[in-house]
Amino acid sequence: MSKTIIISNRLPTKVQRTATGLTFQPSEGGLATGLGSIYQAGDNVWVGWPGLSVDESAEQDQVREQLSADSMAPVFLSEAEIRDFYEGFSNSTLWPTFHYFPQYATYEQAHWDAYVAVNEKFCQAVLELAGPDDTIWVQDYQLLLLPEMLRRERPEATIGFFLHIPFPSYELLRGLPWGAELLRGMLGADLIGFHTFDYMQHFLSAVSRLLGLSNHNGQVEMPDRPVLVDAFPMGIDYQRYAEAAISKAVQHHEQAYREALGDTRVVLSIDRLDYSKGIAQRLHAFEELLLQHPEWHERVNLLMVVVPSRDRVAQYAALKEEIDELVGRINAQYRTISWNPIHYFYRSFPFDELSALYCLADVALVTPVRDGMNLVAKEFIASKANQRGVLILSERAGAAQELAEALLINPTDTNQMVESLHEALRLPAEEQQARMTAMQQLVRQYDVFAWTRLFMDRLAYSKIKQQTLATDVLDTQAQNQLRHDYAVAERRLLLFDYDGTLVRFTHNPQHARPDQELLKLLGNLAADARNQVVVISGRDRTTLERWLGHLPIDFIAEHGVWLRRAGGSWHLFQEGLRAEWKRDIRPILDQYVSRTPGSSIEEKDYSLVWHYRRADAGLGALRARDLLNHLTFMTSNTDLHVLEGKKVLEIKHAGIHKGTAAAQWLGPEPPPFVLALGDDRTDEDTFAALPPEAYTLKVGPTPRSLARYAVSNVAHVRQLLSSLLQIETIVPPAVLSA
Repeated sequence: MSKTIIISNRLPTKVQRTATGLTFQPSEGGLATGLGSIYQAGDNVWVGWPGLSVDESAEQDQVREQLSADSMAPVFLSEAEIRDFYEGFSNSTLWPTFHYFPQYATYEQAHWDAYVAVNEKFCQAVLELAGPDDTIWVQDYQLLLLPEMLRRERPEATIGFFLHIPFPSYELLRGLPWGAELLRGMLGADLIGFHTFDYMQHFLSAVSRLLGLSNHNGQVEMPDRPVLVDAFPMGIDYQRYAEAAISKAVQHHEQAYREALGDTRVVLSIDRLDYSKGIAQRLHAFEELLLQHPEWHERVNLLMVVVPSRDRVAQYAALKEEIDELVGRINAQYRTISWNPIHYFYRSFPFDELSALYCLADVALVTPVRDGMNLVAKEFIASKANQRGVLILSERAGAAQELAEALLINPTDTNQMVESLHEALRLPAEEQQARMTAMQQLVRQYDVFAWTRLFMDRLAYSKIKQQTLATDVLDTQAQNQLRHDYAVAERRLLLFDYDGTLVRFTHNPQHARPDQELLKLLGNLAADARNQVVVISGRDRTTLERWLGHLPIDFIAEHGVWLRRAGGSWHLFQEGLRAEWKRDIRPILDQYVSRTPGSSIEEKDYSLVWHYRRADAGLGALRARDLLNHLTFMTSNTDLHVLEGKKVLEIKHAGIHKGTAAAQWLGPEPPPFVLALGDDRTDEDTFAALPPEAYTLKVGPTPRSLARYAVSNVAHVRQLLSSLLQIETIVPPAVLSA
């Protein structure tokens, strides 16, 4: 039986050392809740660090035994690894970079070395548990390298990865000396998930610019497989918060808080101590509210909860000192005998008390400068049993993409935050209820369990899609069957792409003229009356006519625009094609030629082609991504299409491609033997148009295609075609006519 293995830096149980020995405390985090239904089922297991350094073998055995009973397996880290991997690279390099605070990032080679080593340690721990058919789900930024490490050891494994923090823009990621390695590590997965579409787009841009890998519709084209990239906004355990809000324990706490605060409006702020949360900016805005709107004096309280975190790190210690000073100054300035503007707690709260704070609050002030999702906003929404309350939410939190009914603000715009606070405190009850009801409906529907199911379903789909596109190598048995079917067929259709299939690529496309061996091969194949040979190419008709026009073969030129039967005249696949659009597109291509040394433009009758085969590989890939985006935008809502091939971008009329043209040669009764050869994405249209029994062959190193089989290179193609010609002399005429 296959199983699911979840891997995260921390286990959902925290192990602590006390005077009486080790204690095991379950985590109440959203991830632990959402994945509980997975890792606690069957033989599934959660792999991670137990939360402290355990060096003695007896203690390690105790931890393993205790955690194993709860479907967990520990990865033990030394104090040095915790310092350099966790506190160092993970939280002093990746965290500030990914949260748009590069000024706080450190770049220590020792920290990177520890990060690699610990990811390797996690890899070995997983390999001891994982079978070939198991599903592996890696979590978060501490383990960015792990998917690729696992892929190397388990090439056929089903691997998912989810990032719980923001993914930054390419400009920030390229500031990391190890940015490319981190991207390659993530791309070991079959499915990569982010909280929002924006983070997903940042990742795809970085993959394109740093690694030169193309992507289309959220799919990255890796040499060995496609990698799906998608957005999965994480939810909370809605029912837990909704039920707690109406429980007697929570209502008791809420009543006690209300008696202590009196008849004032409550603004709630709950965060872990971190510079990404915008806590100081929040305090400045509350101070400005009291300054600009004195009518709120003695009528509103800010209830601020800051959960301790990393306060021994310089930036965090400085932030805590700033918060302490701001709270002290504001309270000192505005406090009265009966009113304290800010109630500040530097500690965590038990769940029931936290739930009571959500219920009590009139306004939740959730204004991170940058946040992956922010579940506090959703917890507040789920806790409002009476649908009363207002959420002020930073537009830079992932949750803002879903919670449009919140008052969305720029967290660095103090004036906007002040006005939103003033508006929230005066918002009519009817509008509060309408906004809250809409948000509750969404948060209830897309809870953490729906998030888990959606990701796992999408991961399974990604593997099925890979297997569907997997192409077998044309081995001896398959080749013998192909030769046999060719020998006995009375009619045969042979469809050959040209560049990369019949001839090798050259830096200058005009140097790819057919050699004598190829001319002889095509001539001999076409000489057999049972064969119909078609060269189906993206090249212009003039070139094909000049190079191959003397042979008795058919042509499909410009990816299906021009057609010609042997001995006939050229004609358009579709009448009424326009060419005046080239006047608008050509100047764009000219700009990219001037910016990309080695690139060039090829102008055909009804299409334009930008070649970058002779350009620097990195620069060419970068410019191609930019140009593809530019052209896609320009051609949207038109009848034009941008076609991406090997080191080329072609702009042409939509709906006309190799597949639609090849279908004309099939006719109502396709020949009993069809052979199609091609090497790039444009040939996939041909493969898709042919009947399933056709012999479709993908040429090149990528074993992923709609084709049934793959051959490695042009030399193998020519060997195959030569072997077909030899059949004519090997197989007796009686067999051929059978």
